[in-house]
Amino acid sequence: MPQAQQNEEHSAHHAPGTNGTAIYRRRTVRLLVAHDRLSDVDLWLQELKRAQFAVSAEVVQTPEDFAARLGAEQYDVVLASGGIPNWTGARVLELLRLQDENMPFIYLGTDVERDVMEKCIAQGASDCVYRNRLARLPVAVAIAVEQRSLREERNRAEVELRRSEAHYHALSENPHYGIFRFDPNGQFLAANKALAAMLGYESASELVAMNLAEHIIRDPVERTQLLEAYRQKGHIDPIEMEWKRKDGTPMRVRLSGRRVDSDLGAPDESCEIIAEDVTALRASEDNLRRLAATDALTGLANYRKLAETLESEMKRSDRTGRAFAVLAFDLNGMKLVNDMYGYLTGNRALQRLADTLRLSCRSIDTPARCGGDEFAIILPETGAREAGLAARRICDCLADDNEEPRLSVSVGVGVHPEDGSNVNTLLQRADRELYKMKGLQKSA
Repeated sequence: MPQAQQNEEHSAHHAPGTNGTAIYRRRTVRLLVAHDRLSDVDLWLQELKRAQFAVSAEVVQTPEDFAARLGAEQYDVVLASGGIPNWTGARVLELLRLQDENMPFIYLGTDVERDVMEKCIAQGASDCVYRNRLARLPVAVAIAVEQRSLREERNRAEVELRRSEAHYHALSENPHYGIFRFDPNGQFLAANKALAAMLGYESASELVAMNLAEHIIRDPVERTQLLEAYRQKGHIDPIEMEWKRKDGTPMRVRLSGRRVDSDLGAPDESCEIIAEDVTALRASEDNLRRLAATDALTGLANYRKLAETLESEMKRSDRTGRAFAVLAFDLNGMKLVNDMYGYLTGNRALQRLADTLRLSCRSIDTPARCGGDEFAIILPETGAREAGLAARRICDCLADDNEEPRLSVSVGVGVHPEDGSNVNTLLQRADRELYKMKGLQKSA
């Protein structure tokens, strides 16, 4: 089949539902798409546009065209989906890895392709997205691109850390790496300017007057571990720990070091350490993990986070013998709201419901958007009666909201362990109760 190409670009910076936080504000994200239907690709690109991505996409429909494009152009992410005969998602990923081991790969599958999606994840896919839940696609693409950038940055840093003694002088003057020596008691013996700047000291001499163990390392346990590792092994394996800057603010550092030999070759009593400030890197990773567990429109937990929390709560409940409940919600008349008021008002309705759920929750509860107009709340330490009261409070809050259009929900309750021993059965019970209520509302 001939190769087809399609480009979509958008220049805005902020994704909806992230309070102005940019998901991806750099250059255009370049996609290579292996799929047989351009209409599907149009939907995917439109979803990315709605999340205010700037994207360009090239679509290929044969392994030959796929390999040719990889060899001729540079891409940020590969998307693939089933439909091309004899060319499954796993085969696309296998061919991709032959040419590029680090290229992010996202598979878009259907509900019946769970095995295919699990196989792709096992073979190193960055993520899998259900085609009927495309709201996750922008987050999946953003995470895949950012994780690749973080991996490349970390690899570059590790290469720097492994430089030979021939490059020592250049490294010691590098402003991004702190280099220092300390004795078995933790007293600084020497430090470079980069380390002093990293910790907020005016000069290396001011820093050397400090004691690493007493003034810099925040955690006494980490302090002991570092000194014991040096005393026992004579070197420091790569380790991360929390330090304290001169002004008292915390920072995260990655350390690696070795014993220093004297000029005569005999072991010295000091250890030389290279320190890298990874505070921003870890903060970025934490943000990516948060994005991966958050619904972009509402800011609530997404379905993946909901399922993970349910699994964890079931284990806790089985261990302690204490029940917990899950409330399932369906926003009534969502299609009518979209038809009468438009999708912006429809999105606003979803956000209003999300705000109501969030404000109605305790700190231990987990409100989540399952997809579309479906929501849920996990209520730890809660039985059927208390869950029913919580559902009534939420319905009353919506009834008191005078913003147009007025909102109402159908609610279902499931309680573990009596209503379900696993995630699926518990959610199914809550859904059955929800649709029973919806049927009664229609009859009324």
